[in-house]
Amino acid sequence: MSIEQKYVDAAVAHRRALHKRPEPGWCEFETTYRVVSTLKDFGFEVKFGLDAIEPAAVMGRNEAEVDAAIARAIEAGVPQTFIDQTGGFTGAVGLLDTGREGPVTALRFDIDCVMVEESTDPEHEANQGGYASEIAGCMHSCGHDAHTATGLGIAQWIADHQDALKGRFILLFQPGEEGTRGAKSLMEKGWVDHVNYLYCCHIGGDAKLGEGCIAESGFLATSKIDITFTGAPSHAGSDPEKGRSALIAAAAAALLMQAIPRHSQGASRISVGTLHAGEGRNVTPVHAKMQVETRGATHEINQYMRDNVYRICEGIEKTHDVKVDVVTVGEGTTLQTTKEGTRILSEVMREVLGEKFVTLPSPGASEDCTFLMRRAIECGADCGYFMFGCNHKGHHRANFEIQDEVSLGVGLNILARLVEHLNGR
Repeated sequence: MSIEQKYVDAAVAHRRALHKRPEPGWCEFETTYRVVSTLKDFGFEVKFGLDAIEPAAVMGRNEAEVDAAIARAIEAGVPQTFIDQTGGFTGAVGLLDTGREGPVTALRFDIDCVMVEESTDPEHEANQGGYASEIAGCMHSCGHDAHTATGLGIAQWIADHQDALKGRFILLFQPGEEGTRGAKSLMEKGWVDHVNYLYCCHIGGDAKLGEGCIAESGFLATSKIDITFTGAPSHAGSDPEKGRSALIAAAAAALLMQAIPRHSQGASRISVGTLHAGEGRNVTPVHAKMQVETRGATHEINQYMRDNVYRICEGIEKTHDVKVDVVTVGEGTTLQTTKEGTRILSEVMREVLGEKFVTLPSPGASEDCTFLMRRAIECGADCGYFMFGCNHKGHHRANFEIQDEVSLGVGLNILARLVEHLNGR
C-alpha cells in the first residue's frame, strides 16, 4: 500500500511552514492556529486551548514567554479572536466520528520546538530549501514539525477515506513535550480514558531514512527541576560575614548532586544543566538559579534520584543559611505498550516496509507520551510506539535534518495502513 502523493506533498508543505516558525512549549500559538484551521477544513470537530488541556496539570509554563509568543503570533497574522478563544493555552484535539460503530483510535503528535539556534551553513537542508527558522534561538531540531505535519497529513487522509472506515478518531496535538511538560495536561482532560487504541511515534532516533522500528519498552523516567537560591547581600570586602552567598550554596548543591550514588538496579542519571548567579564582583551573591534533571530506568529509580536532589537542597538551606525553593516543572515515565498493540503495529510495519522494518534497542531518552500510554492501558486500551527514520545528524543539534520528501511519506504510509487495520470496514 502507498498513499497518494498529494498527502505527502501537503505534509511537506505544512512541515516547512512549521519549521520556519518554531515555538517552544506552551508558546505554540501559531502552530495551534495552523492545526485548528487545517483540521476544521477537513471536517474535524476541534477542541483547543483550555478546551483541550487541563490547566491544573500544566507544568513549566512561563507567563512572560507566553505573552511574548502571543504578541509574535498576532504580528504573524493569528487573529486576536483565536488567541482569546485559547484562554492563553496551546494544544489541540481533532475529533472525527464516522457514524459507524467501531473502535476509538487515538494518535498523538507533539508540536513544540527546541531552544536551539539553527545552523547558518548554506549546505544545511533548511537553508537550501529556504525554510530555516525565523525565530532566534528556536529550532525544530527534534522533528516535532514533522510529527505535526504527519498528524495533519493523516487527518486529511482519514477525512477523505472516512466512508471506508468505522469508529471514531482522536488526534492529539500536544504542547510542551520538550521538558516533558505537556502530556499530563491532555491525560487529565480524559482524552485517552475511553479509547481502544493509542499509538505514538517519533521521527529519527536509530531508524535511518526509509526505515521504521518499534519500541516495546524503554525511555527513562525523568523529573525536570528548577531551583532558586536566595541569600543575603553584603559588601564583599568590608563586611563579608554579613552576607549569605547564594552562588556558593548553589555550587555546593551542584557538586553534591553529581555525587549522588548511582542505583544498582538500573540506569540513574542527573544533569545540572544551568547555573546562573550573582549581581556583581564586589557584592555577596543574593540570587542563584539552577536547572536540573534526573532520569532513571524505572519510576522508582528516578524517584530515588529526585528525592536525593530535594534532600540535598534541604541540607544546603540549613548549612548555608539561604532560602532554597525547589519546583518540579516536568515529568516523564517509562514506556509501556501492550502485546496486542505491538503485534498489530509489527504486522503493519512489515507490510509497509518489508526488510526496512528494523529492531529498535530500548530508547534511552525520555518522552512524556508515556503518561498518556500508561493511562490508556490502565483503562483497557492497546498501545504501541514506533519510529520512522531519517538521516539526521543528531537530535537537538543546529544541523538536524529529516529529508521530509521521503521521511514523511514513510510515516504517513505506516499511519494510514494502521488506521485501515484498526478502523477499516
